[in-house]
Amino acid sequence: MASLRDIQRRIRSVKNTQQITKAMKAVSASKLKKAQAAMMAARPYANKLVSVIGSLAARTSRENHPLLAVRGSRRVEFVILTSDRGLCSSFNTNILKRTVALYAEKKAENCDITLNVIGRKGRDFLKRREYEMRKDWTGISGHLSYSHAAMIAQEVMENYVNAEVDEVYLIYNEFKSAMTQTVITAKLLPIEPPETSSDASDASGDYMYEPNAETVLETLLPKYAEFQLFRALLESEASELGARMSAMDSASTNAKEMISKLTLKYNKARQAAITKELMEIIGGAEALK
Repeated sequence: MASLRDIQRRIRSVKNTQQITKAMKAVSASKLKKAQAAMMAARPYANKLVSVIGSLAARTSRENHPLLAVRGSRRVEFVILTSDRGLCSSFNTNILKRTVALYAEKKAENCDITLNVIGRKGRDFLKRREYEMRKDWTGISGHLSYSHAAMIAQEVMENYVNAEVDEVYLIYNEFKSAMTQTVITAKLLPIEPPETSSDASDASGDYMYEPNAETVLETLLPKYAEFQLFRALLESEASELGARMSAMDSASTNAKEMISKLTLKYNKARQAAITKELMEIIGGAEALK
């Protein structure tokens, strides 16, 4: 049976852990508000950009633009968005499970697969299991800016334009709420403009393009790819903070329950020790009579 000193030591240890988890929860909640605001602000712009791309693509030929060109699916590239830090529940686990499943699926189809990883956790996971990675980026989490997305997207687009890969997919967590994140697999390249209705096509004729629709589309397509990656990074960051906040809340609750159980155990052990001492005193007094 554990001594009173051992139980006291455990109680102090759990209380210290509880203080840390409460602080991490408060920090994550504060950062989440900012990340969620940035994510929500990006969604309308992304949706409008999709609409504009669809309208322009309906008036031009896909073969005229390298980022729209369809070449099959033999060489596939994944861009996997994970976090640099842990303690965020199943945030990284769900992403990496999906990655491993898709990797096996594409391998079964005799595809050549290239992996790009954003985040230290994803990089370390794949490295330990000896997956080959073309490139990894770390240090972005918590310091996210559009320049990060542009840099990564430019490198990915360059490989696609040079016909080194046939398809590029993003794998990331989409933010639903602080409690819920959904793993998304989205095709980044080739860009697939949404189908526009006949009414939308007629309405697009009211616009004049300078110098022409093809040039405007050619300018917008790289920006579209960059922004889709930026939006995915924003969604991933908000999801990470939400998952960490929930995890730290659960950890704080568990610590509270553990402290309560340990305190009860300590009181019982202390009471047993006092009772034992009293019995020894009484026994000694009786022996002296």
